[in-house]
Amino acid sequence: MDYGKFQYEQRRKERKAKKNQVKVTVKEIQLRPKTDDYHLQFDIKRATKWLQEGKKVKFRVRFRGREITHQHIGRERLSNIEEALKDVGVVEQRPNMEGRDMLMVLAPNKENK
Repeated sequence: MDYGKFQYEQRRKERKAKKNQVKVTVKEIQLRPKTDDYHLQFDIKRATKWLQEGKKVKFRVRFRGREITHQHIGRERLSNIEEALKDVGVVEQRPNMEGRDMLMVLAPNKENK
């Protein structure tokens, strides 16, 4: 077998595979524990639109100062968001703390794609 032909075939396969792959984008929405419900509705609308487009959405609740002692407020916020978006998205990463931030990642439903 010709080695040059083999290399050429391999490069063609790699190029074709690269062309067919889908790049998933992750959009991020930052909140605070004191964010009002009225403003939260805007973020939920934006997240709904992004999930319907097939993008992942990362919600970040940032705690500052003494707010870190009230992590239950952040968990409640994220559970309310999860409940509001359950028809268009599924939770990929449950809410967890990373430093002073609480993160949750939502992925689009299989039916929406």
